[in-house]
Amino acid sequence: MTVEFRKARSQRGVTLFGLLFWAIIIGFFALVGLRVLPTMNEYFTIKRAVEKIAASGATTVPEIRGAFEKQIQIEYSITSITGKDLEITKVNDKVVIAFAYNKEIELMSPVFLLIKYEGRSK
Repeated sequence: MTVEFRKARSQRGVTLFGLLFWAIIIGFFALVGLRVLPTMNEYFTIKRAVEKIAASGATTVPEIRGAFEKQIQIEYSITSITGKDLEITKVNDKVVIAFAYNKEIELMSPVFLLIKYEGRSK
């Protein structure tokens, strides 16, 4: 065996430091993903409820707020907003329901992630 062949052969592979580095990076992104996914599920549930209410034909503000409160009782995952947080307007004789809220997610004790969600009916 020549010296060059032995040197090239001894430099192959992943070091322990490299393996730990990538494990920490992947673990951090997995933690963030696991913390964010439930809030995204809640957002899509709220959006689906707002779309359903807008398509139902409710015309007055109290009717729409009441219908959203009923959806909250049905969909147990909606906890961030209530019927009072909805912004209800009329555009071209069509009811448009908009909402916006902030969600703070604790990643580690002093570190939080702030996500601003907003949506509206079509």
